[in-house]
Amino acid sequence: MQTKVLFMASNGFEQDELFVPLERLRAAGCLVKVAAPSREPIRATVLDDPGEWIMPDLTIDEAEATDWDALLLPGGLINPDHLRTNGTAVALVRAFVAAGKAVGAICHGPWLLIEADAVRGKRVTGWRSICTDLRNAGGLVDDGPVVSDGKLVTAVGPADSAAFADALLEAARLRKA
Repeated sequence: MQTKVLFMASNGFEQDELFVPLERLRAAGCLVKVAAPSREPIRATVLDDPGEWIMPDLTIDEAEATDWDALLLPGGLINPDHLRTNGTAVALVRAFVAAGKAVGAICHGPWLLIEADAVRGKRVTGWRSICTDLRNAGGLVDDGPVVSDGKLVTAVGPADSAAFADALLEAARLRKA
């Protein structure tokens, strides 16, 4: 049975944190789709510079946690800051967590986990500047590059994108077993 992974992003996602896992998961045989606030193309950043564009497959409003095995939240500074103020995006994260599905967030992506109250008591990591936010939300911050706690997978940044994708796939497949 094919593992289905939903990526949720908006403009300003960190390029390697979406494209590297997307390619890696597709190469592993996963069905991967991107949800965004609208069906308009969204653009990556590479640190502070403009990056590649990607066309979303569906809107966040159209996405249902029941249709997917895992959720991936790329970072970048702008993307998760924008999405954590979107009530539908936060509700979707909560639905994945409540259903016991695999959820992965990298770099600043854990801001969405914080907004969804999904880090309390969990081992997590993220970009250095959000570690205090993770602690304040009840997370147990680990300095590893990729940290898995049950179905929750977090990672520090772009250099960890491949290992992050592998860990999320492992969490998704364990759920299906």
